[in-house]
Amino acid sequence: MNALFADWRQQSIITLKGLQADCHPKTVIVKLAEDLLAHYTTKPLIDNYDVYQHLMDYWAATMQDDCYLIAEGGWQAETYRVIETNKKGKEVDKGWICDLVPKQLVIDRYFVAQQEAIRELEATLEGMTAQMAELEEEHGGEEGAFAELDKVNKANVAARLKEIKGDQEAKEEAEALNAWLKLCTQEAELKKTVKDAETALDALAYAKYPTLSEAEIKTLVVEDKWLAVISAAIHGEMDRISQALTQRVKELAERYETPLPQQASKVLELERKVSAHLAKMGFS
Repeated sequence: MNALFADWRQQSIITLKGLQADCHPKTVIVKLAEDLLAHYTTKPLIDNYDVYQHLMDYWAATMQDDCYLIAEGGWQAETYRVIETNKKGKEVDKGWICDLVPKQLVIDRYFVAQQEAIRELEATLEGMTAQMAELEEEHGGEEGAFAELDKVNKANVAARLKEIKGDQEAKEEAEALNAWLKLCTQEAELKKTVKDAETALDALAYAKYPTLSEAEIKTLVVEDKWLAVISAAIHGEMDRISQALTQRVKELAERYETPLPQQASKVLELERKVSAHLAKMGFS
């Protein structure tokens, strides 16, 4: 099945990358759909129309609009700012997007190292948050270090530490509060680091768009966007069929686990028990 899809995918790459500014989107989907149906017709286990439906769903959701953009303006990856008006009537810049080539596609292909670095920072940040939560849970009882606080936050913890400063009886409480405060400070610093890294990555991606060649845009749209989604949907269909078959085989294995002679012997034994009970009740 994987080889079958790979063959259709390769043909589709050639077809889709050949789209021109004057193409008609309906012609595109007709060819793709017919080729896909032909590839999966008469193939065992999988219904070619189930596969076809995944293609049509994605066409209706995303791909159709993309093809109309290409038909109107060619392979252009144009970015634009998103300006929204807030409740006060003031226009606010909410960032930028590109309809044909989403930002994440450019990041995934050209800025993998920067993205991975951010994910590592986020993982570290999650670890710090978890440690803070553990401290709050561990010392959150009636006699715990956080018992005197209405709300656990930096200001309240700092204020409580000031109150018990020098109090030897509150030494353990102070240690717990200081540990939490240290993590809170580190968390705030790391959040800023993550935000700065995301801003820098966003700037790199934004600057990349004007340098993209037509060939690069085609690869991003056809392979990384369209066919990646369709591939995931079709392979998900195959996984569903595989799981259903596995479950059916398991059911059959359980059903026929006991040999027929043993089953017949058990049935005979049960019949005798039932007959004996009926006889005691006066039924012959």
